[in-house]
Amino acid sequence: MPGRTVPTVTEPEDPAVGPGADRPSSTRSRRPVAATTLGDLLHRRAAEHPAREAIVFPAERASYGELADRAHALGRGLLALGVAPGDRVGILLPASVDLVALLVAVTDVGAIAVPINARFKAVELSGIVAHSGMRVLVTAPPQPGEPDFLDLLAETFPHLAGSGPGELVLPEAPELRHVVHLGGPGGAGIVAGAEFDALAAGTDPAAVERAAQGVRVRDTALLVYTSGTTASPKGAMLSHEAVTRLADGIARERMPLSGADRVWTAIPLFHGGGITFALSCLTAGATFVHPRFFDPSTTLDLLVRERVTVALAAFETIWMPVLNRPDFAEHDLSRIRVVMAVGVPERLRTMAARLPHAVHVSCVAMTESSAFLTLNRLDDPPAARAETGGHPMPGMQCRVVDPESGADLPPGTPGELLFRGPNAFDGYFRDPELTAQVFDEHGWFHSGDVVVADEDGRLTFLSRLKDMLKVGGENVSAAEVEGHLLGHPAVGIVAVVAAPDARYVEVPAAFVQLAPGQEATEQELVDFCVGRIASYRVPRYIRFVTEWPMSGTKIRKVELRRRIAAELDDAGVTEAPRVDGRHG
Repeated sequence: MPGRTVPTVTEPEDPAVGPGADRPSSTRSRRPVAATTLGDLLHRRAAEHPAREAIVFPAERASYGELADRAHALGRGLLALGVAPGDRVGILLPASVDLVALLVAVTDVGAIAVPINARFKAVELSGIVAHSGMRVLVTAPPQPGEPDFLDLLAETFPHLAGSGPGELVLPEAPELRHVVHLGGPGGAGIVAGAEFDALAAGTDPAAVERAAQGVRVRDTALLVYTSGTTASPKGAMLSHEAVTRLADGIARERMPLSGADRVWTAIPLFHGGGITFALSCLTAGATFVHPRFFDPSTTLDLLVRERVTVALAAFETIWMPVLNRPDFAEHDLSRIRVVMAVGVPERLRTMAARLPHAVHVSCVAMTESSAFLTLNRLDDPPAARAETGGHPMPGMQCRVVDPESGADLPPGTPGELLFRGPNAFDGYFRDPELTAQVFDEHGWFHSGDVVVADEDGRLTFLSRLKDMLKVGGENVSAAEVEGHLLGHPAVGIVAVVAAPDARYVEVPAAFVQLAPGQEATEQELVDFCVGRIASYRVPRYIRFVTEWPMSGTKIRKVELRRRIAAELDDAGVTEAPRVDGRHG
């Protein structure tokens, strides 16, 4: 491959001990730390397996050798544009070979990749481009039916239309110097794909390798803007070490994966989870399969056609529409050996029952831990895999504490999750005040998540601290109410939020998407709760939806809270109805 030769690394025999000599058991069982850079990770696999299929999309696929070559060419182009170590490069692309190659290329020259949500509108895009201070933004032409990112950029940056050749000067994004249109035409302020390719071809092939040699594993590789449900996006700084050690823990210990595995996910590749899954495949030399855009009507055919062995569905908003397809039983999914999804125990058991031959695992995950913080082991008991998110990933330390006193809590007691370790992020970009607030003096990150630990150290996510309702002085977990409602056969997906209330300060409100072919009324679902859960937990409002406000793959509860609050305010409703007189 041009510009890079990476030898296969094998662990040498210890000359002081010699082959075959007795070693302490702790030494024999110890697995070396596997921290590397994203560039070396890809190029090592390409040197070992150049012809093996690395990545598959519906309309394109690439071997490890081809993916590494493409990353190298993109790296040359970035250097030609003046990208330097520490510069931020925005990636506004649909899931594609170029997106994965660009993630590696940016980090291989010492810059920081900034994946951008492909669903963003002008206000959201403008905020992230400006906040990240990206020097280069890379996009590409759409396929039929996909959004045109150049139109979005023109709307976002009105001064782009008046820009001439050379470096940009945009008042809305003062640090942005170039917009690259891979494979597409140029225009005002836009570097055409052919122009970028020519710049790359004219750059010394060895320049990328020289730049890569200066990259440290603790350097920031990715700036991932969180898609939380309760706060504005924040840029989490993730190092090469954080993401590659997590990928190694998944691929070598928790799944584990091999070169024979074909791993599917529909998680977008601007999402930390999607990136982590791709890197886990690179770590194992497995094949990564992605639909580009999720469509439940085509997923089953894709799983069968691509001989998928591991399905990383992650969210019920992705997996349930697939499992509920009327033609589900007509598809042979017997090759799938592992399914990863999150949800309340009732829903996890339902999903597992649809593919009983596979091992189903769950997790606790967030951007700040590079994705998975915990993950079930394949040999965990079925109950543990349905009811918990598993043990912390290798090297990660977790605590459950009282959010007010900071005291550690015993197993079985809900509290705030704290963690630290090699997979943790290094802070929020350009926000030292917030970073100082969430990290204490001992390096523990205060997540704001409510979890519970079992006797063996497995964690279970319950809710966000801000997702805890205070109903007349009583704490109510939204997740617990959601779990109960999911027991009703008509309920497909549910999200419980706080609605303002003059009597109780706030009360539960449930947004419900009905299961396919099912019907229910608001009163029917309220009656399903009355007498079965504590009266103060019973939702006082039920609202039926067919679409959700999404942030990446998460339901934006902050938007649902605003929606119910605005509805009640417009109607002049200040106090929720009583539930059969049970609330005095």
